[in-house]
Amino acid sequence: MANTSSRTAEFDPFDAPAGSKPFFETMLTQARIDAMATAGQWTDEHLIDRFHHNAVGRQDQPLVVDSAGTLTWGRAVEQVDELTRGLLELGVRPGHVVQLQLPNRREFLLAVLATERIGAVVNPVAPIFRSNEVTAMSELSRPVVVITVARYRGFALAEMHRELQERFPWLQRVIVVDDDPADEAPAPADTTTRAPAPADTTTRAPAPAPAPADTMRWEELLAAGRRSELSDRAIALCRPSPNDVCEIMFTSGTTGQPKGVMHTQNTINVAADLWLARVAAGCTVFHMGSTLAHQTGYLYGIRAPITAGGQVIYQAVWDPVEFAELIETHRIEASMGATPFLADLLAVDGLDDRDLSSFQAFVCAGAAIPLPVLEQARDRLPCTVMPGWGMTETALSTTGRPDDAFEKLATDGAVLPGNEVRVVNGLGEPVSPGVEGDLQFRGSLSFIGYIQGRELSDSCFRNGWFDTGDRAVMDHDGYISISGRTKDIIIRGGENVPVKEVEDVILRHPSVTGVALIAKPHDRLGEVGCAVITTNGPVPTLADLTDFLDGQGVTKQFWPEALETVDDFPMTPSGKVQKYQLRRQLEGRAG
Repeated sequence: MANTSSRTAEFDPFDAPAGSKPFFETMLTQARIDAMATAGQWTDEHLIDRFHHNAVGRQDQPLVVDSAGTLTWGRAVEQVDELTRGLLELGVRPGHVVQLQLPNRREFLLAVLATERIGAVVNPVAPIFRSNEVTAMSELSRPVVVITVARYRGFALAEMHRELQERFPWLQRVIVVDDDPADEAPAPADTTTRAPAPADTTTRAPAPAPAPADTMRWEELLAAGRRSELSDRAIALCRPSPNDVCEIMFTSGTTGQPKGVMHTQNTINVAADLWLARVAAGCTVFHMGSTLAHQTGYLYGIRAPITAGGQVIYQAVWDPVEFAELIETHRIEASMGATPFLADLLAVDGLDDRDLSSFQAFVCAGAAIPLPVLEQARDRLPCTVMPGWGMTETALSTTGRPDDAFEKLATDGAVLPGNEVRVVNGLGEPVSPGVEGDLQFRGSLSFIGYIQGRELSDSCFRNGWFDTGDRAVMDHDGYISISGRTKDIIIRGGENVPVKEVEDVILRHPSVTGVALIAKPHDRLGEVGCAVITTNGPVPTLADLTDFLDGQGVTKQFWPEALETVDDFPMTPSGKVQKYQLRRQLEGRAG
């Protein structure tokens, strides 16, 4: 443990170079704070306190299992303390932003705890992003420290950040975690059971070349923390308010305009609490295959396992064969991921011969679960598959329930306690059950603004309700079904085309593996539908497709009037099709 006897009197937790902190202009009001506290929704807890509380009595129990082995709760406590002091010694202070561009591995979880402990702000960035996206995000969040890996799947991430550092005067240090072979590529299809890992595997082979002066290796940061003479009182001076900004996460960008979403300890801790209570009650062994740099992974792959006092198994790269193996080996009980993960798991060879009996809950979000996939899951998996809908701004907001009737699992679930959703028309007036409209949200999970500023934040609210940008239908029981994005509406001759319904029917075609229905300009009708598909058999013609839709009873005015095929869809990290990218691709073909 670090020396805790000195360096308090001269320590100023708020000293920082000019211009190194972004200005956080939030929408959070005292009235909202008081209302959430009175309702018992916000508990004013910090994740670090939950972590320390649950570590008591669990010192030798696993907290994280990743490609490097097993990290125990006790070792995690030691490393979080070392990281905390190491970051302070680097000059990180309350309000500073620490950007994490890491795959799914223990360092991500440890860095979140240490950063939040001293009142700094975590800015997760997906490891698939490159300089174009990272530049836009960094210019808004202004990170003083970036923690990344040397390489990810063949790409030199650390080198990219060193090059960006030359253009970013606010970026003081790049921390580099050593490469991990598991980050380079998906596991092979014939993955076999691995031998148990040692209980405390925490180090990796050091890179041979010395780090540049403005770069520090992860182990050097830990060592700096061990040498630190900062006292516990100095660390306590940095303790933030539970209503301070603690996370800035940029939206995945289905519209091409990612926004910097700000959250507090209160708004995201309640997300973990509600998720555990609704879908994973009693579970202690969790899995995360979605990136930890997306809100799904961040909340339910870091905060939920810590809150539950359990363990989490990470996959650096999603692979369904490995996932099935991990369920068997580690007795995984709960997981959450993008909807395609479910179909991937069901397609694993020999799945029915595996012992998956521990698996209790699988939450699928990002896109509706096709009914045929749900039916397969019901018949072949021991877990309850539950749908969910949410956003970076609102976390997971609606989910199914473990005791739902099967037909409810084909919806996107019911709203979580302490929150509200409603469907409105263009005038902002609630519509009747069964009528499509714009989906709005408000409650304890709602974010506190965009880092872009108050003007953008205010523009997304109407009368206190957040305009989600999604179209939906609500049934008489309050379950919603997402029907598309507001900007993805196809208005053919003045009539709205039910995009989601048509896509679901097209997906039943035996040769179609994926579909996105997008608008195509039309001289007379304004716009018509263009079906963009992926296939696994003979490619259907437009006539084949419309004959199929006719046989399925789909109204003729809703049929697509153009057809395109692609090898795969441009996707967000959460599994949503980026239709704006598809439109650009098709415009390029036309050109």
